Amino acid sequence: MSSIAEPTATKPITFRRFKDGANTYSSFQKAIFDADHSHKCPTYIQSAPPCQGSCPAGEDIRGYLNIVRGIEKPPVGSDGKPSMSWQEYAFRRLTEANPFPSVMGRVCPAPCESGCNRNQVEDFVGINSVEHFLGDYAIQNKIAYKKSEASSGKKVAVIGGGPAGMSAAYQLALKGHSVTIFDERAELGGMMRYGIPGFRTPRDVLDAEIQRILDLGVEARMNCRIGTDITMTQIRADYDAVFLGLGAQAGRALAVEGADAPNVVTATSFLKAFNDGRLRHVGKRVVVVGGGDTSIDVATVARRLGHIDKINESDRPEFAIAGHVAHDVASASARQGAEVTLTTIFAIDKMQASKHEVEHALSEGISIRGGMVPLSIVRGADGRATALRVIQCEAKIVGGRLDIKNIEGTEEDIPADLIVSAIGQAVDFTGLEEFNNGKGAINSDKNYQVQGQEGIFVGGDVVRPHLLTTAIGHGAIAADGIDRFLQGEALEKRPKIDVHSFDLTRKMVEKGLTFSEVHEPIRGTDKSTAAIHNFDNRSDRYVISHKELFLGHFPSINRNVRNVTNLTAVEALNNFEERLHPLLEAQAVAEAKRCMSCGQCFECDNCVVYCPQTAVFKVPKAKSTTGRYVDTNYAKCIGCHICADVCPTGYIQMGLGE
Repeated sequence: MSSIAEPTATKPITFRRFKDGANTYSSFQKAIFDADHSHKCPTYIQSAPPCQGSCPAGEDIRGYLNIVRGIEKPPVGSDGKPSMSWQEYAFRRLTEANPFPSVMGRVCPAPCESGCNRNQVEDFVGINSVEHFLGDYAIQNKIAYKKSEASSGKKVAVIGGGPAGMSAAYQLALKGHSVTIFDERAELGGMMRYGIPGFRTPRDVLDAEIQRILDLGVEARMNCRIGTDITMTQIRADYDAVFLGLGAQAGRALAVEGADAPNVVTATSFLKAFNDGRLRHVGKRVVVVGGGDTSIDVATVARRLGHIDKINESDRPEFAIAGHVAHDVASASARQGAEVTLTTIFAIDKMQASKHEVEHALSEGISIRGGMVPLSIVRGADGRATALRVIQCEAKIVGGRLDIKNIEGTEEDIPADLIVSAIGQAVDFTGLEEFNNGKGAINSDKNYQVQGQEGIFVGGDVVRPHLLTTAIGHGAIAADGIDRFLQGEALEKRPKIDVHSFDLTRKMVEKGLTFSEVHEPIRGTDKSTAAIHNFDNRSDRYVISHKELFLGHFPSINRNVRNVTNLTAVEALNNFEERLHPLLEAQAVAEAKRCMSCGQCFECDNCVVYCPQTAVFKVPKAKSTTGRYVDTNYAKCIGCHICADVCPTGYIQMGLGE
């Protein structure tokens, strides 16, 4: 067993804002020069960074990274001291959008990191690892959410206690509504608990983050299925609004001949049986059909469970997965390594699963066969599957649709004692058929209100199977819609970029600064207290590109990589310990400092230092705050554009002014 933090490669910085000979503007609108000056002067434009634009939950990533790195400080209390630690302040900023930072910090594939502008320098910022650190800090220090001071008197039913339902319940409770979660399982968590193995989401971590939500006064009614135990008619009568977070916990069976064999099961039932503690062995040879992260989870669990030499008929894995038998015999038997093969229609380097999860699977002795499509199930005389018949194929996405071409004459049988289908999930609409759009999902508008069903909202996989963090985002957006509905307000149009943005006004109020009323047109003055001088927040409609940053400001710094316990094929057997380890505090701070704060000032002083007219100046400390660090005296500014050119973050742009 080894614990390795893989170093990232350092690439030389070659970025230059202007190339030799580039002495003309490509567009006169960018300049508007008049002799020795311009009528375009600095404006301070807050834009959404691509990390936030890529985050399905809309976290204020730049905001909490700036807190971790020390740019933004916690508000000061009446005693002149910080009202909380920076760790707690960053945690609270993060959880305005996502109440599961410890879980998501471990399992989210982090599309935010793919969108990170730092990729243009050398490597993305480890956003996921900082989230992991903050989530664990909050659990270790027992940080609780702050309850709403007032109650609305309204009651909301949340159907389903998975990520979407828990997110909606959390946001609704913060808004002062009474929330009851109904879930057919024995425990809350949905796919976070029943669809992901414990070595990826430790149960004590998940339980702590769920309990923090329940402590807001959220009630949970477990082992209670709406549509069966309680009718939807009764729910409508008892509650003022409803959120449907049904999830998609029914697996999709293989659409091939013989898929009804008893030892051909779905990934969701497999993982549920494992997480329930019922599945103790899987047989000698396991074949998993898939290619996404769920198929990797199935394969790694199967590898860890292994098989036993002598089993009774009643101890076969399909019976455990069906919920019939607990494996008492298996626990006393010697486990041996199962031979696990994962087939996927795509080549290995094109699989949907996270790259690091694929690497872990390969290191643990799992065979991955890319470019294979199932043809049929080979069955023995007893009706059980003995092999999966596959054929080589070429698969690609054409026009947004999957195109698969089989290669004739390449058929083969892969022997199997257990075959697991990990090709997708489905929703169980029993008793709730009225919501089914005929395609196994529920239609909704941009506020996630069910079409034609006023007061009924929806989110998560039942809308569109996707990431856990996507479901969390759905729950938050739906909670906003429910809140407006309960107040009798029209549901507003959601912004183009639906994120939790840094709020400069809030920071100024924290500082005790006030704004006077506007009674006449004001243009280009830094003396007025009627508004935030020359500031415009465009975070709801504009994502800033790396082309608008001064990348030459940023030196190449290796990413702080979390330690990962890598297991060999032998070490993986019966090893259910967590593999991913959090950053140390110093590492988390260092990683946050790699953030380029795209679209917002991070107090580098470049504009002040390079302004030839001393027109750009630091805001006096008594009036400054994060995002309000510098200002411009328009009486001195000649519009030379130098401040905008040297601004690393793209926060300074040139706008009209006098």
